[in-house]
Amino acid sequence: MKKIAWAIGILVLVLVVTAVLVVGVFLDRIVKAGVETVGPKIVQVPITLDKINLSLLTGSAKVKGLVVGNPEGYKTPFAISVGTASVGVNPFTVMSDKIVIRSVEVQNPEITFEGGLGGNNLGKIMDNVDAVAQSGGPPSTSKTASASSKPAKKIEVDDFLITGAMVHVSLTGLGGREMTLPLPDIHLTNLGKGSDGLTPTDLTRAVFQAITTTTIKEVASATANVGKGLEKLGGAGVNKLKSGLGGLFGK
Repeated sequence: MKKIAWAIGILVLVLVVTAVLVVGVFLDRIVKAGVETVGPKIVQVPITLDKINLSLLTGSAKVKGLVVGNPEGYKTPFAISVGTASVGVNPFTVMSDKIVIRSVEVQNPEITFEGGLGGNNLGKIMDNVDAVAQSGGPPSTSKTASASSKPAKKIEVDDFLITGAMVHVSLTGLGGREMTLPLPDIHLTNLGKGSDGLTPTDLTRAVFQAITTTTIKEVASATANVGKGLEKLGGAGVNKLKSGLGGLFGK
């Protein structure tokens, strides 16, 4: 009997380990597909992801080549480009109703601010996210989703850090004048902390709001200095610059 029990125990252990390894192999593809499918429905612009390597055993992931595109009408190739990002997940929550992400660190992302008399690309994306949030989230692609009573998974992110970001500024109000600015670190904590958590839309909204606010602040400061250097244009030229940035000088 003991030998049978040991054999069953070993068999169960082998099956569990095999299942974890198989799920780990396919989970990378599932997450990548999810980002490229659900993400664009939230921000209403294309999103591509080069690669994600996820380990359930260590609860860690590496994200490479995440690119958030621009809304229609903007000429710059992207709004945000992330070379690499590190993610730490509590592996015991992956299959639960709320996934707990211990940490996210985004290293050296590139952000594009393209602004003109009609607003700017980041503001447009932020408007898109707000609209999706107010409508209750992105529409589902599942034909059976409406018939399912199972609630959507929620997310908690304990620590979200963006370091080394650079902003490429294209001021269309000044004939395409360009500059590149460093951004201060963006540090968010306790996103979705507690029993409820955040929906993917609400999490996107919180992170994108922080990125947009920080970027606009730095662009406003830099363009204020540019405006001072353009006094030779006269009052009309400086006023056009301010108008083209949507009144950022007053923020």
